[in-house]
This record gives sequence, C-alpha cells and structure tokens, in this order.
Amino acid sequence: MSFGETPVTLVGNLTDDPELKFTEGGAALAKFTIAVTPRTFDRTANQWKDGTTAFYRCAAWRTLAEHIADSLKKGSRVVANGRMRQHDWQTPEGEKRSMLAVEIDDIGASVRFTTVTINAKRASGNGSAAASDDPWNTGDNRPESGNEPPF
Repeated sequence: MSFGETPVTLVGNLTDDPELKFTEGGAALAKFTIAVTPRTFDRTANQWKDGTTAFYRCAAWRTLAEHIADSLKKGSRVVANGRMRQHDWQTPEGEKRSMLAVEIDDIGASVRFTTVTINAKRASGNGSAAASDDPWNTGDNRPESGNEPPF
C-alpha cells in the first residue's frame, strides 16, 4: 500500500454473483458489490437492530479475480481488505463523472455464521501443492507422533 491510500476492511454480503471480464491484454477483472449493514444491540428493547446498509462497488484483478468468480456467489458473506479508489471519467456528452470503489487486495468467506471447505491451489493454478513444496510439511504430523506444529 502506498502512502496516502485509504485502507478499507469490509464485512458483508455479495449482492450478486461476481462479474468476470478480461482486458484486451488478457488480465482478469472481477467486479462485484458488497452490502454492509451495521448491527447494534438496543439495551432498552433488548434486541439487535440493523443500521443503514451501505453498498460498496469492488474490483479485483488477475488470479484473485478468477478465484473470486470461481468461489463466491450472490449472498456469500465475506471479509474483504482493499483500498478506496476514486475513478474519474467523462461521458460521451462531455459531463465529468466520479465514483468511489474498493480495489480488493484479499477476500475470504466469513465463517461467523457458516462453514466453508478450502480447496487450496498452487500459485500456478495446477492443483494442490505437493508435500515437498509445502514449507509447513515436517514429515509425520499426526498428533500421536509428537510432531505437531507449536501453535
């Protein structure tokens, strides 16, 4: 992240399936919207109350974009980290336009209200890593072997 950028963490739900496109140069781009609704506990009423929902337009690039399109769907609850970006353009009629969007650096499914299954892929995208490529693989890691990681 560069100096002066606005970091953002969003926790919310996708409003639709991510839209995957490719640039003329072949770079993948995923566009999607995350709806974020704050909840507060009203002690007087003894119940949770929803605040005003905010909708954040988001974009992700390259491999991350493809993984998002393959993994997340409308309604998926996610935790996303990125940077707020302003986009300026001019309409064909000459009117200046501007919008804020979040450029996503990392995103994952939230497991607060559900469970997920992780299907790890190597950076090359050809499947799961071999044991020899796994830096955490120290041999026999069964609990009874005494070779558990120290955490």
